[in-house]
Amino acid sequence: MSLSLPAILEALLFASGEATNKIQIIALLEISPEMLSLATSELRHALLGRGLALIETDGELEIRTSPDASIVVKKLCESELSRDLGKASLEVLAIILYQRDATRGEIDFIRGVNSGSAIRALTLRGLIDRSDDASDKRRARYRGTLDALGHLGVTRVEELPRFIEFSKELGERVSTPTENETVVEREGSTKFHETT
Repeated sequence: MSLSLPAILEALLFASGEATNKIQIIALLEISPEMLSLATSELRHALLGRGLALIETDGELEIRTSPDASIVVKKLCESELSRDLGKASLEVLAIILYQRDATRGEIDFIRGVNSGSAIRALTLRGLIDRSDDASDKRRARYRGTLDALGHLGVTRVEELPRFIEFSKELGERVSTPTENETVVEREGSTKFHETT
């Protein structure tokens, strides 16, 4: 059974999980702008009265929850954010916010343990974002989101308790090893090892 173009468009936008550029969609699906316009119209019509809606700007398309479902979706989001984060997640969030951004290796080094599950939990809850590290595209950098600041009751990271002091201390701990240590990077984590 072959999917219709609107169904393929729906799958693509769902899998993307964010606003997708129309030019990129046209290239991926190898269709004309007119075909995309027709598929967009058909998909919008097919989603009427459902829990999802097609959001469109001049240059992008995105599937989101329907505005009619906003009350229940808002309750879900509020219940997710009201749950306790747990000690590990709070430590990771603090490191990221006080450094303004951090790689997983930096976070693991500061904490002294693997932080993968805490990073995953914070990402899923929308409290941190992942982006490529400008200095090394093989690594990711994590930054706090506006939701994280709102969750903590501050409007800027500088409003966090003892921000200047902790930022400086974290920067010094990660920046360079002591003269008796060497840096070893393996599997996305940075460790300082004593040299003899």
